[in-house]
Amino acid sequence: MWKIIHIPDKLPIPPNQQPTVNVLASVIDPKHANTLIRRLNQIAPLKNVCHVKRIRKKHLEGVILCLASEDNSLLNSLPQDVQELSDSYQLSPFVTKVCKYAATSKEEWEEQCKLWPTSYHPPTYNIDGITGFSEEDSVSILSFMKVAIELAKSGDGLIVNAAVIVDPSVQQIITNGCDQIFSWHAPMNKTCIRNDCIEQSTNLDSHQSNGVASTVTEVLPNASPSEPESLSCAVSCLNPWKWSEQQSDTANSYYWHPLRHAAIVAIESSADRDRRLFPDLGDAEEKSFETSQSSHVVAMVKRQKTSVANAKKKDADPPDMPSNSVPERPYLCTGCDIYLVWEPCIMCAMALVHQRIRRIFYAFPNPNNGALGSLHRLQGEKSLNHHYAVFRIYWSSSFLTEHWTANLCS
Repeated sequence: MWKIIHIPDKLPIPPNQQPTVNVLASVIDPKHANTLIRRLNQIAPLKNVCHVKRIRKKHLEGVILCLASEDNSLLNSLPQDVQELSDSYQLSPFVTKVCKYAATSKEEWEEQCKLWPTSYHPPTYNIDGITGFSEEDSVSILSFMKVAIELAKSGDGLIVNAAVIVDPSVQQIITNGCDQIFSWHAPMNKTCIRNDCIEQSTNLDSHQSNGVASTVTEVLPNASPSEPESLSCAVSCLNPWKWSEQQSDTANSYYWHPLRHAAIVAIESSADRDRRLFPDLGDAEEKSFETSQSSHVVAMVKRQKTSVANAKKKDADPPDMPSNSVPERPYLCTGCDIYLVWEPCIMCAMALVHQRIRRIFYAFPNPNNGALGSLHRLQGEKSLNHHYAVFRIYWSSSFLTEHWTANLCS
């Protein structure tokens, strides 16, 4: 009835529908192949299609001379250097197609090679879940998503987004948070950390699988944007400008900041937790910032950053370090997972990049502002210095709107 779907870095394209570009190629004498390739790489490098191999060895051996012009005219396409090379070796250029983008799967690569040989490099990152989850892992994931859904329920008939940060190495919830954009969020968020939910999901046994699946299925309908607007209007990532419609009420002390989306609140709560668990490091940081004008303190801050970065290493303490030494403060949320009821917006998704989250799970898409599959795919942006894996929990069975309302607002 349900499945956990990996959201790839790029929008999947059917292997036989991949976009192509035109290039100019020619059949060559095999004994001239090495000389031609070296010269062509100098005068006409294939910068925009570097995944395409310059030479084709099967059938008639051929080589790509250069990219074709928009009108595919041979006279207009061949640069002068390439024309001279073609004339000297008595080549006969012709227009052919090659795939525009590098293959993201073996199926795409096999289809590309039917046009012209390309290179294929499988993803090098190794993140659990990319190739599927075990039954035990699936039960754990559903249980943590259940906690997020419980947090998203509002007693006033509205639904907000909720975030739960989990340490998968020990299967424990680190912290959580809910939207704190509107003043009407405040009563719920004052007690948003639900200890009863956390205790139930901290230690998971395999015999819980049926109960967890049935409970989550009861509160989660088919993940489509058909839920009533009256229920989801308070979800910050779905309606990032909704806060501007709220009337300022000076008498209400629970008027929150417009940027306090659920993921941001959870990140802030995680940082506060680290400060409480590692007070010595926190005190040192505060002192260094107070006197950051001096060069001596600047050097201390640099050494401090290096010490914090060492927390990412998984190696054990050196043999000469006492066994009762104080553990180093973890570097942000490195290696942690986050569970969100709704797909995050770009702001939240980018904050999770900076936080070094390892995996993101969400239940419902965000068709207008989603950053992880619906509108954008931030996880595939190569310019970022950190990348996480994204998964969506999808229920294939459909539920009536009344069922959604009855369960989420009960």
